[in-house]
Amino acid sequence: MAATTVRGQHVDIRMWTRPEDVEPQAMQQLRNISALPWAVKHVAVMPDVHYGKGATVGSVIALRDAVSPAAVGVDIGCGMTAVRTSLTADDLPEDLHRLRTKIEAAVPVGFGQHREAAFGGRDAGDWERFWKGFDDLTPAVRARGERAVRQMGTLGGGNHFLEVCLDSGQRVWVMLHSGSRNIGNELAQHHIEVARGLAHNSALPDPDLAVFLAGTPQMAAYRHDLYWAQDYARRNRSVMLRLVCDVLRGEFRQIGFDEPISCHHNYVAEETHFGEDVLVTRKGAIRAGRGELGIIPGSMGTGSYIVRGLGNPDSFESASHGAGRRMSRNKARKTFTTADLAAQTAGVECRKDSGVVDEIPGAYKDIDEVIANQDDLVEVVAKLKQVICVKG
Repeated sequence: MAATTVRGQHVDIRMWTRPEDVEPQAMQQLRNISALPWAVKHVAVMPDVHYGKGATVGSVIALRDAVSPAAVGVDIGCGMTAVRTSLTADDLPEDLHRLRTKIEAAVPVGFGQHREAAFGGRDAGDWERFWKGFDDLTPAVRARGERAVRQMGTLGGGNHFLEVCLDSGQRVWVMLHSGSRNIGNELAQHHIEVARGLAHNSALPDPDLAVFLAGTPQMAAYRHDLYWAQDYARRNRSVMLRLVCDVLRGEFRQIGFDEPISCHHNYVAEETHFGEDVLVTRKGAIRAGRGELGIIPGSMGTGSYIVRGLGNPDSFESASHGAGRRMSRNKARKTFTTADLAAQTAGVECRKDSGVVDEIPGAYKDIDEVIANQDDLVEVVAKLKQVICVKG
């Protein structure tokens, strides 16, 4: 669909969804973002937009010499990884519960962590350099080193998931969604509080949008910790992917794997747009540069998409990060029952208890409509449907 322009304050708001479909709280957040004096060109709003903590989920914010840690959010580097296997649907057993159980045994979920370090050279390179970087993080997290090591290769909870999927050609895929775990959360919380206390942020319409400015020690400290946490998140997904692939290797001796696809969707990148060097915050959005592969998941009972970016400059070469919630977790728990969850996840080997009712497909927007609304941002490479879904 063609983007709609809504008048902002310092810059306008460009939306790949109908403004009337966005809840008032989220629209007010977007207006507040548009008022930031460091904003460049416009605020880009993806079709999965909804109200979020800190800033609107599904927003792309390009700032000149500034970055807002709360806009990035507390799950720094959260994103997706997927890989296509050589298996087909016919290779999978009729009863998938045993396979799901083996995956859950290999990858800790929720607050779980490994008993010992689970990472190695098969997952990523230069681990020694990476962990030495922990010593240079803000002193506020110095006591979290062992926990960060043990959580490397763990899923977490909430909307994080690990799935076995089939594409339209019946090929089997592995797909997962996670971020920088507790260490990313603690780093974010620390820097958010520092930003709120800076004098130049006192007149902002929303204290959650407090920024660090280029050339200051606070900005240097945040960017250092931010980039480390984004690397942690990328490595975390690589370790989990290898752990799941090892489970599959144990079950299917002749299995092969294509090159994995990976993308952050809560992060900051240094990029050039409209002829200007900017810091781009994608809060619930993926990079969709021309030819770049990305992953846009639905909910635990609907399809997901592998996409290729079209490099649309108006979206700062971005696309949505998923279906996006259409109701809060609390409202979902009040609206739906475990019977509803079982019905909406029929045919999927997954949890169907009260602990995940807030993740029911009915709490999310229609992923097919979300994809259709951004046909000038991405093209579809493959549509996937899960047959196993693991949640914390």
